[in-house]
Amino acid sequence: MPKLEQLIRVARSEVDGDLLLKNAKLVNVYSGEIQETDIVVFEDKIAGIGSGYQAKQVIDLDGLYLAPGFIDGHVHIESSMMEVPEFARAVVPLGTTSVIADPHEIANVLGYEGIRYMLGASKYNPLNVFFMMPSCVPATEMETAGSTLRAFDILPLFKEKWVLGLAEVMNFNGVIERDETVLDKIKIATEKRIDGHAPGLSGKKLNAYIAAGIRSDHECTTVKEAREKLRLGMHIMIREGTFIKNLMDLLPLITPENSRRCCFVTDDRHPNDILQEGHINFMIKKAIDFGIDPVTVIRMATSNTAEYFGLRELGGIRPGNYADMVSFGDFEHFNIKHVFKNGELVALDGKTLYSPPVRPESKIRSSVNIKWLQGDEFTIPAEGGKARVIGLVPDQALTESLVAEAPVRDGKVVSDPERDLLRIFVVERHRATGNIGKGLVKGFGLKRGAIASSIAHDSHNIIVVGVGDDEIMHAVIQINKMGGGLVVVDGGRVLERLELPIAGLMSKESLELVSRHTDRLIQATRKLGCTVQDPLMALSFMALPVIPTLKLSDQGLIDVETFSFVDLFVDE
Repeated sequence: MPKLEQLIRVARSEVDGDLLLKNAKLVNVYSGEIQETDIVVFEDKIAGIGSGYQAKQVIDLDGLYLAPGFIDGHVHIESSMMEVPEFARAVVPLGTTSVIADPHEIANVLGYEGIRYMLGASKYNPLNVFFMMPSCVPATEMETAGSTLRAFDILPLFKEKWVLGLAEVMNFNGVIERDETVLDKIKIATEKRIDGHAPGLSGKKLNAYIAAGIRSDHECTTVKEAREKLRLGMHIMIREGTFIKNLMDLLPLITPENSRRCCFVTDDRHPNDILQEGHINFMIKKAIDFGIDPVTVIRMATSNTAEYFGLRELGGIRPGNYADMVSFGDFEHFNIKHVFKNGELVALDGKTLYSPPVRPESKIRSSVNIKWLQGDEFTIPAEGGKARVIGLVPDQALTESLVAEAPVRDGKVVSDPERDLLRIFVVERHRATGNIGKGLVKGFGLKRGAIASSIAHDSHNIIVVGVGDDEIMHAVIQINKMGGGLVVVDGGRVLERLELPIAGLMSKESLELVSRHTDRLIQATRKLGCTVQDPLMALSFMALPVIPTLKLSDQGLIDVETFSFVDLFVDE
C-alpha cells in the first residue's frame, strides 16, 4: 500500500503504527501550551496525536516533556574541526536533529570540490544537514583564498534537494555599493532564502542592504542593533559560539510580540564546548534560566527556524511532520533523555544508539602550499615611531584599531610582551605566492613562544602570533609539515599540536580526541602566558576582513570600515 494511504490509516487508528510514545507532556509550539497526550508514528512521520492508538513498539515517557528536534539556524561545521559524522555524533544526543550549514570555510580553501565533499559527507547521518551556498568566496578581494566562486559556479547547486538558499552575505559593502559580482549571486537566489551578515550596519546603509532581499542577521551584539534590524523586517539569529557569545546580551530583546522573528544559532563552536556545555540545548537552558517563557524558547529553537527556511515538515510535532523529537525531564535542569530522528530512537541519556554511516574514503587534495621560507620573512623594518595595533575584544570577532609606540630594536619591529604588543603574520598558503601580511596585536598576553593555525577566517591562510623570530618561523613550518593544523611552540619545542588534514580545517579523529587536543593546546598557551579564554578561535578571527575594525590578511592591514589597506606605521 502506498505510504500516504497507510499514514492516513494509522492516523485514523485503522491499523497499528510503528512507534507509540505514551504519556508525554507535549510542548506544542503551535498552540503555545503543554499538552498531556500520546503520539503515534508511522515509518518516519508523525501520524497522530491523542489517545487510543496502538503500535508495534511502545515507549512510555511517563510524564517526560516532548519537544520537536532542535534546529541550528546557522553553523559552519568545519569550525567544529570534525567531519560531519563526528559532528552529528556530538550534537544529536543533545537534541539537535537539523542544522543549516554554510560550507563557506571549506569553499574558501577548496571551492566547488569542498562543497561537494560536505554534501557527500552529510548523507546517511541521523542529522538533517541543509546547506546555504557560500556567497563570498573569497570573502573580499583584499585577501588570497584558495578558490573563487561566482554566481554561475554556485547556480547548479541551488537545484540540490538539501540546498535552501544563499549563505551570509558578508560583503555588505559590496551590496551597498552595488558590486556586480555580489548582486549576481543575490539575483540567482531571489526565490530562496538569503542570509545576512552586517555587523554594526545601520541607517540608510542597512535599509539598502535589506532592500537587496537579505532577510536575516546573526552578527548583532547589542539589543539596540538587533531592534533596529528587527524593525526593518529581519529575522534575528541569536548566536552563542565558542569565541563570539551574544546570547546573554540579546535575550533582553525577546518579547511575546517579537519572539517569532528570533532563533538560535551557534555559528562557530569547538568540540570541547559542545562536550562541556552543549549545543542548542545549552542556549535553550540559558534562555529559560533568564526568565523567558519555556514554550517561547522551544519555538525559537524549532518552529521559528523551520518557518524561516521553509522547512514545512520540521520544527513542530503535528501529523504529517517528520518524527524528529526530543524528551527531557524538566525545564530547570533540561537534561535530554530520548532523541528520535525520523521515528527511530537514535540517542538515549546522552549516548548514541546508531552505527555511524559507512561511506567510501573521500579523497581531498593537499591544501597547504607555501613558498619556501628563507628565514627573514618574519622581520618588520621600522619605518616610523607609532604603529597601528589590532586590539583584541574579549568574546567578539570585532577588534579595535589602536595606535601605540612601535617596539623597535636594531631598526626592526619586535614583540614587546611587557606591553602585550605581539607581532602577528598571515602567510598565504593556497598558491605559494609568498604573500605575508605583517602587523601588531594586543590582547593575547603571550610572554614567550608562538601560536599558529591554518584556520584563519575566511580565506584560511596560515596565521601566527608570537614573540621571537625563530619561534614564529618554527610554528609556521610545523603547520606546513602537518598539511594544516594548530600548533603551540616554545623556543624550538612543540608543546602541542593538532593535525587538520582536511582542507587545513578538519580532523579525521574522533570527537573526544579532537576535544582533548583542543584542551591541551589551550593549556599549552596558558604556559606561555596567554590570557584569552580560547586563543585558537580568537586568533582565527584576526584575519577576518568583513568584521570591523582592523584586521590582517596575507596582503596587509585592512581598515574594515573603509575597506582599504592601511600602513602599519602612522604618519606623525
